Amino acid sequence: MYETVMNQFNSTADIIDLNPNIRKILGITNNEIIVHFPVKMDNGKVEVFTGYRVQHNNALGPYKGGLRYHDTVDIDAAKALAMWMTWKTSLAGLPYGGAKGGIKIDPRNYSDSELERITRRFTYALGENIGPEHDIPAPDVNTNAQTMAWIADTYMSTISSSERSHNQHVVTGKPIGAGGLEGRDRATGFGVYLSIKLLLETRNEDFKNKKFIVQGFGNVGYWASHFISKDGGTLIAVQDAHASLFNENGIDTEALAQHCEPRKGSIKGFKGATEIDPEDFWGLDCDIVIPAALGNQITQDNAFKIKAAIVAEGANGPTNSEGEKILLEKGITIIPDIFCNSGGVIGSYFEWLQNRNGELWQLEEVMEKIEKKITQNFHKINSEVKKRNVDWRTAAYILAILRIETAYNQRGIFP
Repeated sequence: MYETVMNQFNSTADIIDLNPNIRKILGITNNEIIVHFPVKMDNGKVEVFTGYRVQHNNALGPYKGGLRYHDTVDIDAAKALAMWMTWKTSLAGLPYGGAKGGIKIDPRNYSDSELERITRRFTYALGENIGPEHDIPAPDVNTNAQTMAWIADTYMSTISSSERSHNQHVVTGKPIGAGGLEGRDRATGFGVYLSIKLLLETRNEDFKNKKFIVQGFGNVGYWASHFISKDGGTLIAVQDAHASLFNENGIDTEALAQHCEPRKGSIKGFKGATEIDPEDFWGLDCDIVIPAALGNQITQDNAFKIKAAIVAEGANGPTNSEGEKILLEKGITIIPDIFCNSGGVIGSYFEWLQNRNGELWQLEEVMEKIEKKITQNFHKINSEVKKRNVDWRTAAYILAILRIETAYNQRGIFP
């Protein structure tokens, strides 16, 4: 993924003739933090875990980005994801920079009490490397609102009692009862849905009679499917690490979600669809493909199979450079991750503001705020696509990087 994000950055920098000094700054990360920490397991034995936090750039504001628990987490993955977060927050017009991190772990191998201790110990190990005005984590792959509640509680416990309530916004994506925002749970998936809807509207189309497939049925995959299905689209296939399911007449999104809940998110065994060979998934006849799992899923090995007109990147970095080239040559529109899944960080921004200002917002007004922001950003990118005659990712990158270049040009570089 790091190679992919650097290719994307360098090609955009060439197009806009980015100031060479700023290019040097944006081509590296500000901080790369690796922590090793011991945790006592339920059986009394101690395991040592490795956690990461990479802070790419904070020219526009505090670092912002998720924490993921996955066995693919390493420093290069965190660097790539942190850089993507810098572009994503810049493109969204938010006062944030980019960061990312997590723990190299398969959470399915640990009990809830062990995961709580691992999370709390990781938070303590990070110490002052995170903070509500410095670096604000959020949920990502295999982390959720409960994970954020543990982080917030642990971090706030290290603050003097008179200041604790002022630090609730150290993380976003918290449960509603612990300072979370109504609608934050669905914000990323809603953004994926809305980005496709807006693109279809430019073609005088809508979701009716549109078939779509989704890779990954976690938070993003579920909510995107939920909103698209409600708007007339038909989910015909879903893939995760355990199975690939297909039903040409449509898969019931809510029934599949209920099936997954007691099975740690696994779609395997769902009775409302037939299990197919994973190799056949990308080649299914459909209108929209939504990769909403991990990075590097659409590559030169499978991109040629895709028949859809639109690929909407619900995940971060799901398409590598070679795969993207094939898709573009086939005339497929790619809605890039830094825009397509930005509903999550936009929702996080509103949660951060809610905590910071001591306010409480209702679901309807939150969703209106997110929709307004995403719609504004869509039209900016669409204008750039037409003006420069470039693909959507290039247009999005141009807007994101130019905003940061402007900030550096106006502020100068210390000393």
